[in-house]
Amino acid sequence: MTAPAVPAPTPATTGEMPRVRESSGRRNAELALLLFVMLLVLAYAATVEATALDTITSDFWVPVALVAGVFLGLHVVIRFLAPYADPAIVPAVALLNGLGVAFLRRIDLAFADANERADLPIFSGVGGRQLAWTLIAVVLAAGLLIIVRDHRAVSRYAYTLGLVGIVLVMIPAVLPGKFSEINGAKLWIKFGGFQIQPGEFAKLALVSFFAYYLVRKREVLSLASRRFLGIDFPRGRDLGPVVAVWLLSLLVLVFEKDLGTALLYFGMFVVILYVATERVSWLIIGLLLFFGGAFLAYTLGASVGGPFANFYQRAEIWLDPFADPYADGFQMVQSLLGLGTGGLFGAGPGGGQPNKIPLVVSDFVFAGLGEEIGLFGLSALLVVYLLIVERGLRAGLAVRDSFGKLVAGGLAFTLGLQVFVIVGGVTGLIPLTGQTTPFLSAGGSSLMANWLIIAMLLRISDAAGRPVTGATGGRAGGPGGGGPPAQLHGAPTEVIRS
Repeated sequence: MTAPAVPAPTPATTGEMPRVRESSGRRNAELALLLFVMLLVLAYAATVEATALDTITSDFWVPVALVAGVFLGLHVVIRFLAPYADPAIVPAVALLNGLGVAFLRRIDLAFADANERADLPIFSGVGGRQLAWTLIAVVLAAGLLIIVRDHRAVSRYAYTLGLVGIVLVMIPAVLPGKFSEINGAKLWIKFGGFQIQPGEFAKLALVSFFAYYLVRKREVLSLASRRFLGIDFPRGRDLGPVVAVWLLSLLVLVFEKDLGTALLYFGMFVVILYVATERVSWLIIGLLLFFGGAFLAYTLGASVGGPFANFYQRAEIWLDPFADPYADGFQMVQSLLGLGTGGLFGAGPGGGQPNKIPLVVSDFVFAGLGEEIGLFGLSALLVVYLLIVERGLRAGLAVRDSFGKLVAGGLAFTLGLQVFVIVGGVTGLIPLTGQTTPFLSAGGSSLMANWLIIAMLLRISDAAGRPVTGATGGRAGGPGGGGPPAQLHGAPTEVIRS
């Protein structure tokens, strides 16, 4: 099931030689930043051991060296296959991923027997598994860059990707709880000793489908039938796609018992829709639909229970976590206490007790880190996330085709929204969700999916930065098209029939 690829606008400018020199400069800057962030991670790992063990073992550098090696391998792939890619994205992600591996190993040290801590094997425990997943995830990202040389080629499989995305989202909902449920959320496929979270991989597929669909339908969805309070609202018959995604999100909320994933998918679609049509009314309609659905689920959870009971319980814990601090509210209370103990500067790497927080290796890794690096450290991490999102959005603004604009914007926003959902949950801003903190939390599915997202952002940023050959109307050596950045209305769309 394939779809016609989204065509690129005709390139029009020149300037190849200066841009070639620019690509070399970008890659050198990326290499320097990578080496710098690996030194930071190495210093963090050494400090953890010095504090937790009162000594630094002779092999403390091995995990950092392994992740540094695979990051440098990715850098080489980018240098040859995506030389114009944004040089800040990979170092920023490498910093988060490297700190995540080091922090999870620090948790392993806390749980290990006192006599065995200094001899803890490199690939043992949660930290060891996260190290292995990191090596696999970065190799997958490099593989995507090798296979997908032109991001517009993905649009040929938009309908297939849309179907695959919906199937991946719904599989845990239809499986029996013993094959799909962990800690109250049905987000997994479990078989034997292996488990995978398919919804993580659905994000990339659904964003690609949404982007292709909206490039084709944006004029229809931009029609205004009525103006209210200075805002143009769409016709009722054009609300179908939003209502369909809203219903899909409600199904996720009710049957998979996960507010975070529901919010992520619905927010992702509404924002891509807003970017495509530039109509504020879609944001208003999206917010009204989501909060209306959440209120309806809360009300039914209080009165009917059943599949709505889990969401009602999470909302009650959010409203008053100290009502039952030793049972239902225990996770939330321990998270708040950990953040409070950390204060402004934290207890120092290896100096706190983050192992006292339940699920500190997954859902509450942000709270565990906060106890040891404090508010200033957490703020620095949030700035790194903000930098990644900003670079993704910048790639979307600069790339010359409409499909690439929507894919980059959607992926960057999705990454930022996931960080907001999990950080808002552990700090009490919104109800707790089952989401992971990108690149920090333990989990192979999350790590691989997020690295694939980064690979796609790198591919699109490479297309955005490539020089053009005005004489031939093509590009100088790769995808992306040429000429000044085209607006969304520059691509073909469906004929409007009012």
